[in-house]
Formats: sequence, C-alpha cells, structure tokens
Amino acid sequence: MSSQDNSTQSPYGGGTQGYKTEIQFGERPNGQAGAGGIADAFGKAAPADLVKDTTTATFAADVIQESRNQPVLVDFWAPWCGPCKQLGPVLEKAVHEARGTVKLVKMNIDEHPTIAGQLGIQSIPAVIAFRDGQPIDGFMGAIPESQVRDFIAKLGGGSAKAGIEEALAAAAEARQQGDTDMAREIYSAVLAEAADNVDALAGLADLLFEAGETGKASDLLAGVPADKAEQPAIAAVRAKIAMAEQVKEIGDPAELERRLAADPKDHQARFDLAMIQNAMGRREEAADNLLAIIKADRTWKDDGARAQLLQFFEAWGMTDEATLSARRKLSSLLFS
Repeated sequence: MSSQDNSTQSPYGGGTQGYKTEIQFGERPNGQAGAGGIADAFGKAAPADLVKDTTTATFAADVIQESRNQPVLVDFWAPWCGPCKQLGPVLEKAVHEARGTVKLVKMNIDEHPTIAGQLGIQSIPAVIAFRDGQPIDGFMGAIPESQVRDFIAKLGGGSAKAGIEEALAAAAEARQQGDTDMAREIYSAVLAEAADNVDALAGLADLLFEAGETGKASDLLAGVPADKAEQPAIAAVRAKIAMAEQVKEIGDPAELERRLAADPKDHQARFDLAMIQNAMGRREEAADNLLAIIKADRTWKDDGARAQLLQFFEAWGMTDEATLSARRKLSSLLFS
C-alpha cells in the first residue's frame, strides 16, 4: 500500500441524505429546570471514548456493532505515512466537535492488514464511514479540515454552526420569557465554543449592561475582533452604553418636566428628558419627545433631535416595536 497526499476519491460513492441537528434542552447546572433551559447548548455532551484504536479481533464490536448506534469512521493508517499524521489530528478534532454523534476508530494497517485488504484499501490515509454495520461512504488522502467537517455533517454527525444557531435562538427565547440567567448561561456556552460569535458577544454584553454591569459589558465588547466591531448587534450595545454615559450628565427628570411645563418650547429640556426616558426603558415616550422637537423645529441643533432618534433606532434594533412605530411617525413628519 502507498500513501496518497491529496486524493479525495471515495471508495463508496453516493453519499448520504441531509441531516438535522437536534439540540436537547434540559436542566440548569443547579438542577432547576428553566424555560427552554440548556443542559448542553450543542446537543449531546461529548463522551470520553469518541476515539479509539481497534484490532482485527475487535473490529466487529468496535465498528460493525457500534455503527448501529451512530456512524463510525474508520481511519486506516500506518506509522510511516506522512499524510496519515496530518489527517489524524484533524479527524479527531472534527469528531470531538460532533459531540458524540459520530465515533472514530483507528486501525494500524501494518499491525492489522486483513480488514483493509478485505475492503480493498490500496492507499492511505483512507477513511471509511460505517452505518448499521455497512460501509456507506469514505475518502482517501489528507483532505482539509473543512472537508472533513463537511463529510461528518453529511453523515448526520452534526454541525457546530447549526448547534450554535439553535442555541442562540434558545437564548433569545429565554430573554423573551424573562429568564435572563438562562440566556446568560447559553450565551456563555456559545462563546466557549465560538469566542468570536457576534450574536453571543452582543447578547451577553447587552444582558450585562441591563444588569448594571456596564464595566463588564464594555470589557467584553473591547475584545470583539476589529473586523466585527461595527456589525449591527455590536454597534447597538455600544450605542446603549454611550447613551447611558450621556444620561449621567443630564440631571433630574422631574426638573426637566417642570421646565417643559413652564415652557413647551424648551427643546433642550425635552431632548434631555428623552435621553433619560430611553435609559429608563420608556422608549415610546422618548421617541415622542424627540418627534415633538422635529415637528416644532427641524433646525434645532442642526437637526439634532432626528440624529438622536436614529441613534435610538440603532440601539433598539430595526424590528423593535418602538423603532417601527417611531419610524412611521418620523416618515409622516418628513414626507407629509
């Protein structure tokens, strides 16, 4: 047998059907069930025996029988094979990322040549996938990591990306139901798997900010990669933090309301009150005050009320009900 560096020939053509990753939500770490709680945000926990060596004598149990539980990849290799040494760690990493939905069995063909010969393996590294006791697909050569992941995904071995997407959806649902502790747990779990995930970074930073932990939120955002720092989800949280800092300098809302009662044209008082209302979560009132300034005097502070309202939209999110309502009112003012 000879080594083959780059071939991606498949000894078993045809491939397999598509797959769907299922996330299992269970109990919290403290044992309390939560609304959409998460035992493992990415499906089954990864067992400790995902990778093992096999022999001719144990092949039937390790591969044939085990493949009735989940797909099993068999890596045919040899100590003298350079490409085998390249592929081995990549295979093991991808199998661990699949978290128990596939297993990897390694067979040294120098010590155990019989099975490889029976399967017609003529070059190594060669990887054959078994399901329900039968070889169903495979490849030869030290293929790139991305192709290894695709191969495993095609077998139904899961996808880290799909798991993350479902975990993020679960976090959003937890927030919607008011379970911020659970949402924080899920975002943290996502970041443990994908430290640069923008949605998880923004979600966790937003929860920290809302809990009054502004310093921690700012520190988290400071670690966002430069190429992702301006993405909308990140920018929205930064805008919230910036506005909160502005509000600290504004003053007493009761005094601002007294000023407006005495002079409804005190645009600065109305503007400052809008900033405080937004910080208090009273978005509709904040928007209405800025809209009132726009209606009365578009030129005030170089259209400053409209600029601030647009900043609110960015912080609230484009699909927030307050954003949609205020945007309709703004359009009526500008284009009627």
